[in-house]
Amino acid sequence: MDDKRYLLSLIREGEHQQQDFKYRVADACKLAKSVSAFANTDGGRLLIGVRDDGHLSGVRSEEEIYMMHQAAYKYCKPEASIKFDTYHAEGRTIVIATVPPSSKRPVCAQDEEGRMRAYIRINDENIVASPVHLALWRESQKPQGAMITYNDDIRKLLDVMHGQQTLNQIVRLSRLPRHKVITLMARLIRFGTLRWEYADQQFLFSQQ
Repeated sequence: MDDKRYLLSLIREGEHQQQDFKYRVADACKLAKSVSAFANTDGGRLLIGVRDDGHLSGVRSEEEIYMMHQAAYKYCKPEASIKFDTYHAEGRTIVIATVPPSSKRPVCAQDEEGRMRAYIRINDENIVASPVHLALWRESQKPQGAMITYNDDIRKLLDVMHGQQTLNQIVRLSRLPRHKVITLMARLIRFGTLRWEYADQQFLFSQQ
């Protein structure tokens, strides 16, 4: 398959959980958000030089290529693994940046204010990870054989969880310290007792 046919086959998929289009690279920080989101989720690829409508616009300068490298190696901590492949179609250069899932989550990206934030990829959006996700990644570094003890704090937490609720609602109803609720919820998600989903621009948690 030649470059053009390959690129068009990817473009027909549209933007989704593991694919994003970038018309041009004007800001390494914005690109770093996508790198962070892919690395923290299921991995994915950035088609750089492709408009949102799928039109091939091409990478226009060496500066854009430099910013791609900056996004992965300077604006992400820890550095994200990333592979750049160059394709040519219709007289334009398209770069595909492939980001595998990271084994060192969270991979954080520096935002425009200089803050380091972790992102996750949900459908075709890059979303700032919740405090529960950060705790969940910390939990995942612990030995797989670690067990969970159903103590009074966990029972109190589960007793107030009815339907889908936000983290703030659970903290308020349980009357437990916020940091403790976050740690317990991460542990319960890891062991399959709780689950999360993203809806109406917020993270919602519920019992399995």
